[in-house]
Amino acid sequence: MSSSSVAPPVKPPMRDALVGAAFRLFLERGYEQTTVDDIVALAGVGRRSFFRYFPSKEDVVFPDHEGCLADMTAFLAAGDPQCEPVGRVCDAARLVLRMYAENPTFSVQRYRLTKQVPGLRAYELSVVWRYERALAEYLRGRYAGRPDGTLRADVVAAAVVAAHNNALRSWLRSDGRVDADETVGHALGYVQAAFGTTAAGPAAGGASAALFGGPAEHPDDVVVLVSRRDAPLWRVVQEIETAFGRA
Repeated sequence: MSSSSVAPPVKPPMRDALVGAAFRLFLERGYEQTTVDDIVALAGVGRRSFFRYFPSKEDVVFPDHEGCLADMTAFLAAGDPQCEPVGRVCDAARLVLRMYAENPTFSVQRYRLTKQVPGLRAYELSVVWRYERALAEYLRGRYAGRPDGTLRADVVAAAVVAAHNNALRSWLRSDGRVDADETVGHALGYVQAAFGTTAAGPAAGGASAALFGGPAEHPDDVVVLVSRRDAPLWRVVQEIETAFGRA
């Protein structure tokens, strides 16, 4: 028997094959011009197989978020009850970064595709809201009993998501060439400096001073933000971020 026989190539799992086929077609034809039938034909499977893994065509663009959200929720639940809560949610946000950084080519392709398709941008916002809600629920438990516990939890969660996404977009715009950990770490550092606590108590200046009263070296600086009552918290924090960037 010859020892030089070559083993046949291993086929990717069906889920990965569907994602690969979908993105190949999206890049060649465009998202709107590609149907589920086109995807399953290229992947060599039936429609039932597609919908076993993905409820819709939009879901195939974001195949990894469900697993990442589950990992984040488990990570938060496994935390030491005595750990610093803002640091914990910042570490949880880094799990999302890791998911993107594991496959930079795919992440950059998805970023470009999402920018081009309004429906995908709306879908992505719904995904972002689910991450924010998971962080807020954890923080509400940690801040239970405080008069401002719910407010603080929601604002900190929105700030973490805004900081993470700002850095993530910078990384994606660089085609994944800049240091992802450093970029996101720098952004999350702002959140920890504003809201985090140490053994000595709140971070210097406190959250309200960091966000609304200006830094200590500019005690007369005041920023007044007018926003719609029904605006999501992540948008409010983003507008505050922008205001300080222009100050």
